[in-house]
Amino acid sequence: MVDNLSQLSSRYNDQGYFVVRGYFTDDEIASLRQIILTFHELWKKDNAEFYQQEEAFNSSLITGSQYLTSDDRIKLFNFLSCKKIMNLINTVIPADPTFMNTQLFFNPVDPQQKDFWHRDCQYDHDLETQKKIIQETQVVHLRIPLFDELGMELVPGTHKRWDSEEEFNVRQEIKGRESSDGLSGGIKVPLAAGDVLVFSADMIHRGLYGLDRLALDMLVFDPSGDYADYIDDDCLPDSSMLDKIDDPGIFLNSSQLKAETLAEGRSDKIFKCRRFGDK
Repeated sequence: MVDNLSQLSSRYNDQGYFVVRGYFTDDEIASLRQIILTFHELWKKDNAEFYQQEEAFNSSLITGSQYLTSDDRIKLFNFLSCKKIMNLINTVIPADPTFMNTQLFFNPVDPQQKDFWHRDCQYDHDLETQKKIIQETQVVHLRIPLFDELGMELVPGTHKRWDSEEEFNVRQEIKGRESSDGLSGGIKVPLAAGDVLVFSADMIHRGLYGLDRLALDMLVFDPSGDYADYIDDDCLPDSSMLDKIDDPGIFLNSSQLKAETLAEGRSDKIFKCRRFGDK
């Protein structure tokens, strides 16, 4: 376990991310890997054209009912809400952290495909709204690699500030720049199976393709943010599962927020299961 969670909290607040090496045991990763590979193989078969031809690099809704059995879903829910995970989540979102989604990141079929810089919020919002989001809301990725991989490249501090001219030109692909160009402030964070990387969804970042990339991301958010419509009901445990989950609080927070949003008549967005990711 982590000795000093307050240090991780301070690092996240300052830098927008932290990594804990060797956080999960070999047995924990082996058990998780078995479930995720079951999902991944069925997903690839069901999405063969998209996987082969559409530059696919991630899937989502891992905890849903389409590809996993009830038993595997319960195991996955228990992993995602275990004490190890919740200790990390509570360091960055101490009040009622809420489960949003899961995603799985893998290498694209085309080895020439380039990874690229982005903020997650850029896919739904104009520039002025993006500036507000990075100051006002909190969405967090917990990345758990299932094999050793090249990991992520992050620009520390951009979870709290707007782009520099260089960053903006690259991210927006203007003034002759491409989103796959290097950034002078980028920090590469290689990851090994058993590590966990916690990072802000709206900092400038990119996933690095290569090696045996297969990483599970859990996305959580501060319930004061307007993200209830990004929660898919099918990805939450049903009532028959709750008594089989040791600590279902983070999922119950999602259900409660969805119910409140519906009661207030605020649920008027189209669900975007691919809104948050490293690309």
